[in-house]
Amino acid sequence: MNNKIVKNAVVNAGGTVVYIVLVASFFFGAQNNFGQGGGKDTILIPIGMLLLLVLSAAITSSLVFGRPVLWYLEGQKKEALSLLAYTLGFLFVVTILVLAIVYAVSS
Repeated sequence: MNNKIVKNAVVNAGGTVVYIVLVASFFFGAQNNFGQGGGKDTILIPIGMLLLLVLSAAITSSLVFGRPVLWYLEGQKKEALSLLAYTLGFLFVVTILVLAIVYAVSS
């Protein structure tokens, strides 16, 4: 196991988790920050949501796939696939932990 690959995978997965936590925290507090729908309906709300979706997809795909694609194109195919696998593996572990915590808290 290459320590450089594992460190990069932890950084990639950690950055993705931090970004997701920030966006989720924003949405969790959005009701307090923007009121309870008392504002006027406007086209800006769906535009903003779609822009956030596209931005989120770009940021998370860069964090997960950016370096593996660069390494793959540079000829480091084995390392690139290992980095992608480790990154996805760490994200899977974090996902299972979060879901287990949600299940434990709701039971």
